[in-house]
Amino acid sequence: MDVLLLRLDAPLMSFGAVVVDQNHPVWRFPGVAMLTGLLGNALGWDHRDTHRLQALQDRLRFAARWDAEPELLTDYQTVDLGQDFLVDTGWTTRGRREDRKGDKKNATGTHIRHRDHWANGVATIALALDGEGDLGLAALEQALRFPARPLFLGRKPCLPASPLLLGRREAEGVRAALAAEPLADIGPRRRPGPIPALWPLDEGQGAQVEERYAPRDWRNNIHRGTQRHAVGFLEVLA
Repeated sequence: MDVLLLRLDAPLMSFGAVVVDQNHPVWRFPGVAMLTGLLGNALGWDHRDTHRLQALQDRLRFAARWDAEPELLTDYQTVDLGQDFLVDTGWTTRGRREDRKGDKKNATGTHIRHRDHWANGVATIALALDGEGDLGLAALEQALRFPARPLFLGRKPCLPASPLLLGRREAEGVRAALAAEPLADIGPRRRPGPIPALWPLDEGQGAQVEERYAPRDWRNNIHRGTQRHAVGFLEVLA
């Protein structure tokens, strides 16, 4: 199997999980929609390229591990929706009107959010493409080497500290490629022991199976359906 290796090293990363009210948690590992968006951004696509994004997501196979143990950081965010420069009206995903500008007479209009991030972690990702399609791994490799736009890891403030692409490898699968890739030099940051990882279910049994609401319906701009992965620990080259 032809595999690309990526290294995600950033002060902050966000692997967005299911949002509940004003709470925005993160998954332990990146999801297929997040990686699809990252690759699409590198290719220069935007949200109007729904067919290409959906086709890429449907073919994407990946495994992930933590080389440096991240710390959970919760960002407390507020915004006063009563400010004049904010737009008057927004729309929910259910098609209902939602006025974003606050009522200065009766309320402050302050909107509160708690957004989780992973801080000071280093993750390594192995990804490949299943099946046939217009897009090949060489195009993804070129896009990650020379991205069309600046890249970010989950949210726009989450900028990588170094280029993402490690290289291209041949392996039996993404899990095998990830196990064969030496651990990152992480300096004074803490190395997890053993190394936590996630990989496709058909590439080996893990300690448990994790099911996520991660796939995205790119045309309708919503998350729909689930994806299951094996989660466990990985024996990795030092």
